[in-house]
Amino acid sequence: MKRPDMISAIEQQGDIPWDVLIIGGGATGLGAAVEAASRGYKTLLVEQHDFAKGTSSRSTKLIHGGVRYLQQGDIGLVLEALHERGLLRQNAPHLVRNQQFIIPNYEWWNGPFYTIGMKVYDMMAGSLGLGASEHISKEETMRAIANLKEDGLRGGVIYYDGQFDDSRLAINLAQTAVNEGGVVINYMKVTSLLKDEKESVNGAVITDQETGKSYTIYARSTINCTGVFSDAILKMDDPQAGRSIVPSQGVHVVLDREFLQGDAAIMIPKTSDGRVLFAVPWHDKVVVGTTDTLVENESLEPRALQEEIDFILNTASLYLTRKPSRSDVKSIFAGLRPLTASNNKQTKDISRSHKILVSLSGLITVVGGKWTTYRKMGEDVIDRAVMVGNLPERNSVTKQLSIHGAIELTHADDPLYFYGSDKKYIEEIIQEDKSLAEKIHSSLNIIKAEVVWAARSEMARTVEDVLARRTRALFLDAAASIEMAPTVAQLLARVLGRDEAWQQKQIAEYTQLANGYRLL
Repeated sequence: MKRPDMISAIEQQGDIPWDVLIIGGGATGLGAAVEAASRGYKTLLVEQHDFAKGTSSRSTKLIHGGVRYLQQGDIGLVLEALHERGLLRQNAPHLVRNQQFIIPNYEWWNGPFYTIGMKVYDMMAGSLGLGASEHISKEETMRAIANLKEDGLRGGVIYYDGQFDDSRLAINLAQTAVNEGGVVINYMKVTSLLKDEKESVNGAVITDQETGKSYTIYARSTINCTGVFSDAILKMDDPQAGRSIVPSQGVHVVLDREFLQGDAAIMIPKTSDGRVLFAVPWHDKVVVGTTDTLVENESLEPRALQEEIDFILNTASLYLTRKPSRSDVKSIFAGLRPLTASNNKQTKDISRSHKILVSLSGLITVVGGKWTTYRKMGEDVIDRAVMVGNLPERNSVTKQLSIHGAIELTHADDPLYFYGSDKKYIEEIIQEDKSLAEKIHSSLNIIKAEVVWAARSEMARTVEDVLARRTRALFLDAAASIEMAPTVAQLLARVLGRDEAWQQKQIAEYTQLANGYRLL
């Protein structure tokens, strides 16, 4: 997956219409690209920044049915998500694994109430379930999570869900789309939509953010998968278009692994704001979150509010023997959920189901949705694109389509496990130059060869691409990632043919960005 090859494919296509043009390289757009390309449609995806730059790299790292949605009675979404969870566990076993969760019970009614609820959850998953839930004693609960507060603890309920790495899955989906004959390209921004004499959208003008060169792209169907930025594309089509998206901010803090002593995750089923809170082991750290805060304006780099940080730390301290403080936070990240606009509803009550809108011009827009259901969103929107673009009908094959890199995970303690079948290529890079086996920073299991691989084969173009999304250094330890930036810039410059001035600019830009992920 090399960017110059993608540019060449765009130039070679010229004025010949693509079957499907997808705007946006997050979970929804990439899912649609895999769906379209695997059906044999001529597919182009363009992303204004990097793949999964926004919401799709800032999740709670869960592939799940959604216990909270079950409480809210959104049965259809839970059924769909549990089914998709099972398919993704089969199709991307190198990235999605079974994670045991424990709901600690401190009230007498918690045990029976949550045991029954989780049995219903199991039943809805059917043959694609990940494990049977059960009620456990206080002693068993403490053995599973040794640093839970013991005072008042009555027991716990175990259940199973999926845990994954979001932006790594995004990169693998981009590679899958390319493997299936699609063209995907980052740093390519849509600057205007094209329309024919009937005022139907039939393509877009796109501009390469690296060179400034523009291309005129024609397409039989055009799909807006830009998440919280959907309304900007809708207004390109119709300046009078109403609001379709309500951005809701979710914040997570990352702590050292010692704050969760055991292999199980914690699920707190009802916080003071009526949400659930998770503490999930991830890459030898613990991700704790999330919040649900209405925000007025979308942003590529949303920032956590002070009250959100306090809420997460204070809620976690109610359950853990050691209270996490601001000084314990290794990284803090915020993401914006692209919720469907809904009148008179709090954001936590708005359904996470997706909707597909078709404008009078034929522009197709996907709103809502969640990572777990990305494949189904892709299937649904390409079905709609077939109708709008009058494309030949072809059946979906993605239920059984392996994601790039898919191999059954056998060594989860291997620092390179999430590369799956691509791990051997990183080992070949090390054979070329033994020094590339060195860790870049003592605090994180990230080696130099990963940077070379990201630049050669995963379309990484900047220090941020490498440290935020190809590896997860920014999200695991923001301060350490800043110290890694000079080495990463040097390695990237060697592969991409950049000069010293480029390196210094990259280091400065990354440092400024990463400081926003620290509690200074």
